[in-house]
Amino acid sequence: MRTDPLHDAWTVTALAATAPTAVRSPLPAQVPGSVHTDLLAAGIIPDPYLDANEAELRWMFGVDWQYRRPLALRPAVLGERVELVFDGLDTVATVTLGGAELGRTANMHRSYRFDVTTLADGIERDLVVELASVTTYANEQRDRLGNRPSPYGTPFQFVRKMACSFGWDWGPDLRTAGIWKGVRVERWHTARIAQVRPLVTVDLDGEHTTIAPGRVEAHIELERAGTADTPLLVVVEVGRNHRSTAIVGPGETTAVVVVDVPDAPMWWPAGYGDQPLADLTVTVIDGALGGKPLDLWERRIGFRSVAVDTSEDEFGSAFTVVVNGRPVFVKGVNWIPDDHFLTRITRERLAGRLDQALAAHVNLVRIWGGGVYESEDFYSLCDERGLLVWQDFLLACAAYPEEEPLRSEIEAEARENIVRLMPHPSLVVWNGGNENLWGHEDWGWKFFLRQPDGTSLSWGEHYARELFPRLVRELDPTRPYTDNSPSSPDRVHPNDPDRGTHHQWEVWNRVDYTVYRSEVPRFCSEFGFQGPPNWRTLDDWVHPSGPGPLTKSDPVFLVHQKAEDGNGKLDRGMVPHLGVPDDFTDWHWAAQLNQARAVAYGIEHYRSWWPRTAGSIIWQLNDCWPVTSWSAIDSEQRLKPLWFALRDAYAPRLLTVVERAGVLSVAVVNDTDEPLEGALVLSRQKFDGAVLADASLPVAVGPRAVQVLALPGEVASADDDRRETLIGALGELSFVHLFVEVVDADLDPAPLDAQVVRIDGGYRVDVTARSLAIAIHLHADRIAADATVDRGLVNLPAGGTASFVVTTGWSGATVDLAAPPVLRTANDLTTR
Repeated sequence: MRTDPLHDAWTVTALAATAPTAVRSPLPAQVPGSVHTDLLAAGIIPDPYLDANEAELRWMFGVDWQYRRPLALRPAVLGERVELVFDGLDTVATVTLGGAELGRTANMHRSYRFDVTTLADGIERDLVVELASVTTYANEQRDRLGNRPSPYGTPFQFVRKMACSFGWDWGPDLRTAGIWKGVRVERWHTARIAQVRPLVTVDLDGEHTTIAPGRVEAHIELERAGTADTPLLVVVEVGRNHRSTAIVGPGETTAVVVVDVPDAPMWWPAGYGDQPLADLTVTVIDGALGGKPLDLWERRIGFRSVAVDTSEDEFGSAFTVVVNGRPVFVKGVNWIPDDHFLTRITRERLAGRLDQALAAHVNLVRIWGGGVYESEDFYSLCDERGLLVWQDFLLACAAYPEEEPLRSEIEAEARENIVRLMPHPSLVVWNGGNENLWGHEDWGWKFFLRQPDGTSLSWGEHYARELFPRLVRELDPTRPYTDNSPSSPDRVHPNDPDRGTHHQWEVWNRVDYTVYRSEVPRFCSEFGFQGPPNWRTLDDWVHPSGPGPLTKSDPVFLVHQKAEDGNGKLDRGMVPHLGVPDDFTDWHWAAQLNQARAVAYGIEHYRSWWPRTAGSIIWQLNDCWPVTSWSAIDSEQRLKPLWFALRDAYAPRLLTVVERAGVLSVAVVNDTDEPLEGALVLSRQKFDGAVLADASLPVAVGPRAVQVLALPGEVASADDDRRETLIGALGELSFVHLFVEVVDADLDPAPLDAQVVRIDGGYRVDVTARSLAIAIHLHADRIAADATVDRGLVNLPAGGTASFVVTTGWSGATVDLAAPPVLRTANDLTTR
């Protein structure tokens, strides 16, 4: 097979007479790309991420666009097939070559292949892709099929396009259009590989940890060109030492080839072992072994088993991910597209983001159903890092019609992406969508969908409970499937915390984060709390609408706060813990700190209940533009305080103060393969370090286990709640516990002495606590755009010391690093 990419010589033109004059003439277009990025490159539109520019681009919603380039296809030789392949079109497209219509599309999540053999004659023609307004198309489908509930009133569920392209409570509404994936001409003869489905399994008999008997069962589909009489040889190789072959006889187009690998290296999640990968190749050869190779398919695979334990027990229904026979506590993050403009996301950028997740001890990334099936780069990077992937089918938060054309489109995209992604060992769960079942049960959908004749409009149950599980059983039976997130395996209430997966959104929306500890879910697959982006990101992208500094009520700031009553919820969330500062700089710090403390509070609670609670997946890891959101990493790839809290809360070993039956206790969490033993040393102190009482408790925690220790009375309660703290230490592990909230504690507002030392590549800030210091954090981005810091949110008892290493090329005055607004503590918020 010969492949010729078609990524140059494209132009784009608006077809609407109402569009600005500058876009009604051909402009250079980048492919893969989008209209927005092309117009940005041409300087025609303002950056929609900047200030309030998003609204200035609403005119683009109703515009049709035309991509065009010349294409001359050299004549096809006898028996040769010539095909034009589009890996992704966004979204409602008509493709023509020389005026001849090749096809129409309405799904950005699929690829398309057009036979152009009859047009391969050496004559130059125009290849044209016309992209109709996705807004117009979706509205037409909504009018035809009947309106259905969605969270924001936009018609995103009526077209197979990235749902968050229509905006979300953390993202802009831009409704992109373009040729968003690769385009190429493929020339082949006799046969090509149409599809390979590798079913990779291991035999877990015995105590295998590094090597086990493995098997690859490759289901291969071929497409023939010209005569079907040619016998074909299919060769399947795993690594260099294992191969099997099969003959595909005349007229046949399928083969199943099994390769046994007796000494398969086992692939493990991060924190459980290594991630060896093996090359898997499938070659189709003309005729016999000495014949000519016709096509080659290559991937990397990993040998591992995966299941989800949903068995009944005394608490309800479990939901525990099991890899290679071993239960795994999922330390997860939810993932959204890393840039609203998808074609700007590079492998390097993905690697950076996933490395940030890994550094926070994350072991699973859930790809949320309102985005896209991610690129091959994403999944291969997860394979290499041992990051498990939970993959939603792309339905989110809305009632989806089950009628045509959506019904066939959803099945076609699911089939294609199941097969595309199944070689990846990191992929461990298929999930039928996000909050669709829950929405139907609790969000008033039943009333909305009811018709005057007593019937109900379809809403997508068929996809979650019939179509997707059937396709997974048919195509990828080695992986588990769950109906939705959240959902219950026995189909009781979909968000029952005692059964299956659970979303906890009462916290953030309505109640204080301490309510996390009022329930013990089996697996919490969504929960989170908002916080603004880092200061430098805010300063670069969000500027005040008038004279004076930025405030949280500024109209421009609110463009970048998409959540309903977002600032109100932030303030109400701060009141009982930190108070609500009037000064915007202090408010920004308090909002970021409260986000971090809220999420860590939930994670530590969930981890303390292992194995009853078997996982937490926070909302969310990343951002797609500059915004106040639930993310741990902002759109400029800067680590928010939440990331540091996440790294601590997801650490392999953890001490956390909990309550059991009204008794103050410490949960000792050991998520490693080695036992944890020693003495937990406890000290109740005044904030100035004076010891009031102490105690010691023996600790003996087995591998992958939790021990909860009731605290002795002399350290479990304070004589003066506002002026005392409990300090605990077990080897290198430690905790600092306040008996009251920061806002009520009599903390020294300036508890630190700090010294700044210049070192190679940046600075070291050494701090000593004269009095108890809570959440010491150095906002490195305030001194330079490139500045990063190695740790954050450090608690120090009186007399404690800590060092913060700042990496930067900046060489300005050092005094700024040792004082607010760079060096902050929770203490300094008590000066209001």
